[in-house]
Amino acid sequence: MEEVKAQKPVLTENALKVLERRYLAKDGAGNVVETPEGLFRRVAKAIGQPDLTYGAAAAEIKTVEERFYEIMADLDFMPNSPTLMNAGRPLGQLSACFVLPIDDSMESIFTTVKNTALIHKSGGGTGFAFSRLRPKNAVVASTSGVASGPISFMKVINAATEAVKQGGTRRGANMGILRVDHPDILEFISCKDNLDELTNFNISVAITDAFMKAVEDDTAYDLIDPRTGQPHVKSGAVSRLRARDVFDQIIAHAHATGEPGVMFIDRMNEGNPVRKVGLYESTNPCGEQPLLPYESCNLGSVNLAHMLKAVAAPDNPRSLYRYEVDWERLDGTVRDAVHFLDNVIEANRYPLPEIDVNTKSNRKIGLGVMGWADMLLLMGIPYHSEEAFQLAEKLMARVNRVGHEASVELGRKRGHFPLWERSMYYQGGVGPEMRNSTVTTLAPTGTISIIAGCSSGIEPLFAISYIRTVMDNTRMVEVNPYFEKIAREQGFYSPELMERIAETGSIQGFAEIPEEIRNVFVTSHDISPGNHVRMQAVWQKHTDNAVSKTINLQRDATIDDVREAYEQAFKLQCKGVTVYRDGCRADQVLSTGGTSPTATARETGGDVPGGSKMKDRPEELEGITVKIKTGYGNLYITVNTLDGKPFEVFAQIGKSGYSTMADTEAICRLISLGLRSGIPVSNIVDQLKGIGGSSPVFGNSGLISSIPDAIAIVLHKYFGNGKALEKDLDLSVEFCPDCGAKIEHESGCIVCRGCGYSKC
Repeated sequence: MEEVKAQKPVLTENALKVLERRYLAKDGAGNVVETPEGLFRRVAKAIGQPDLTYGAAAAEIKTVEERFYEIMADLDFMPNSPTLMNAGRPLGQLSACFVLPIDDSMESIFTTVKNTALIHKSGGGTGFAFSRLRPKNAVVASTSGVASGPISFMKVINAATEAVKQGGTRRGANMGILRVDHPDILEFISCKDNLDELTNFNISVAITDAFMKAVEDDTAYDLIDPRTGQPHVKSGAVSRLRARDVFDQIIAHAHATGEPGVMFIDRMNEGNPVRKVGLYESTNPCGEQPLLPYESCNLGSVNLAHMLKAVAAPDNPRSLYRYEVDWERLDGTVRDAVHFLDNVIEANRYPLPEIDVNTKSNRKIGLGVMGWADMLLLMGIPYHSEEAFQLAEKLMARVNRVGHEASVELGRKRGHFPLWERSMYYQGGVGPEMRNSTVTTLAPTGTISIIAGCSSGIEPLFAISYIRTVMDNTRMVEVNPYFEKIAREQGFYSPELMERIAETGSIQGFAEIPEEIRNVFVTSHDISPGNHVRMQAVWQKHTDNAVSKTINLQRDATIDDVREAYEQAFKLQCKGVTVYRDGCRADQVLSTGGTSPTATARETGGDVPGGSKMKDRPEELEGITVKIKTGYGNLYITVNTLDGKPFEVFAQIGKSGYSTMADTEAICRLISLGLRSGIPVSNIVDQLKGIGGSSPVFGNSGLISSIPDAIAIVLHKYFGNGKALEKDLDLSVEFCPDCGAKIEHESGCIVCRGCGYSKC
């Protein structure tokens, strides 16, 4: 069989949009003054320069710079976003991941708040362990008062994060971690029930092996006083909790909101190469990079979709070619990437001197992969098949081995990392002289995978086809390019079919599509929770740090499905796990106890037990009627008032089906019931705004996600503050606020494949 030469990759339209929006240099007026080629040249030059420190000649530096340029321009490898944004520019901060310490004193806490702001300003994300802080209501000897507890200080950091925008390109993200044996653990588990709070935090519980054993044995365990390390005593008795009750709380909240995730802290530290120096307590915001206090790590990913060679295969019914792994190209890219990432440590301008010292002491790097789903599609391998699991393990074993060999080679030339003699690599004077204490990490690759034009990380496809709404309200059907190609080759492509697929994103159940195609082109919701976890576990087996992977669940997944995923992740030696049930956060907005219509009516004297009677309707009322465009047609909203306040709402939707009209009437009846019961209009707006629908459109008021969202916009405009409704762009959104495409959830972050919008 004849090998086919690959064509030079071209940046996609979405890649160009993402680069222009976030990465390319701009002048003082905000005009783009850099090309994508210029960006890659800028980064390659800046990251090549550290070779001068180790005696490279000018000609050698040029060779290194050219190779670094090629692996980025060929879309074979991408470093993390801060490196692309800042290398060769005045800021010069190149790391994505930081962990800051928080000790049990006001001085430490507010020093950390200040340092967090500096890191977020420079483009990084931060992780914190709050486990050292004394519990809520503990006595503070210096003031004779009581402590406010870890959650209160999380809110302080959250507020500081909200106040710092990262140069208009990234908003800060945080990870908050608390040990399962901290006395405030139950408050921590539920601290994100209200989605209006801690919007800049992902949270995870640090779970010990002893706790999991107590869950299995159905026994109680002691809560530990962080100040003494001894069992916590309250009212003269040791504080104890039944492990299964606590685990059930974690599971129930993860089912409801996707949080908390869990970090298997003992397993993280089993892989800690410098345990004699310190133990891990926290990770970066997405959970895959454990770090010691004041450490940072720079990440990068190899594009597996490009680590293939096409071989002519005329007998292959699916295509003129078949693909196999190009192991030689993979090895070369990994070696270059390790060299690149080690140079980033030298080229970096760290936001704090402590971070400079600690990062260079251990020299952690995190090389991972992206484009895994694409590789499987090109090879014709189903994501959840035995063949895929075996290939994943073989690939990561190869990446890890070659990466470690490259680090040892750098260590021989440049010297091992300074704390090598206190590491697991040092065995009585011998051992691999690693340049880097860790080499591999599997991170989420939201925006860099869009730039590379490949699937994200090791995730399956999110959708085969989806609808994107552009600014003039034109609905465009975006189709996976591999699927479109094979659909045209086999003759079953049609625009109508692609639009039908876009309704759910999956091709399962479409009899007109050949079964072998349906088996290969699976999406995240076509894969069982067990197979999601198993895929994470096989990649983890050969990864130094941890693996970022979201266990995506269908909307109707049960609490037992979540429990099975968490338990299986522990049994299969994962270092952590995160689940996301489709639509769960949108549901949660409507079910938060403190802001539910019933709760509010009770507080304001509505027609509920213990409250006053609902107001009767007068014979005549004055009102307004507003026309607003929605994805279902023009919506005519009438709001009648009493004493200048909204009293009832009616709406008529044109050119729509009976179900939509019925749903609209039902919404309006419930809104009217709430208004007549005394519920403030602001509460109703908060509940309705941003609710997603299948047909979002852009209007004069911005993105209109659904009929409830449109009603919220009108109520806010005429009976709120008169300004455009500012919707909270937190992790509860289900549709992109910029283009209307379905949002993907990745390890506590959201990303839009349609336009590159992202938030952690």
